[in-house]
Amino acid sequence: MFRTRRFELIELGKEKGHAMKIAFASADRVHVDEHFGRAEHFLIWEVGPDTAEFSGIVQVKAEGADEADRIEARSVALGDCALVYVAEIGGPAAARLVAKKIHPVKSKDREPIAKVVEKLQEVLRGSPPPWMRKAMMKGERPD
Repeated sequence: MFRTRRFELIELGKEKGHAMKIAFASADRVHVDEHFGRAEHFLIWEVGPDTAEFSGIVQVKAEGADEADRIEARSVALGDCALVYVAEIGGPAAARLVAKKIHPVKSKDREPIAKVVEKLQEVLRGSPPPWMRKAMMKGERPD
């Protein structure tokens, strides 16, 4: 069994297809420094080529010691995100995210979230790889 809570800022003024939701696993709320399966909260950002805004926090509390429950709780809670940045992630969790059209990304060296957002925007302004262009359109694709 798991519980989730979502805290979102409203009226961000984003148009679909121009920004994507990105989740960051962070224990200190500054760096990407948490293992996906142990993360109790994820910081959510809306990121596009020219804008980036913090949009909320998703808190996940899985009850019990079952690893499958922890993975499922997190993957369901992050269902509207296109990317999830983590310090570490196991193979089964990564496969579960990919099956839900969420791309996991391992961050190097406890990078600050702000720096990761800047790097991501540089890629989006240039020529993003095909998987990233597809992720940007996640909100417009039928499930």
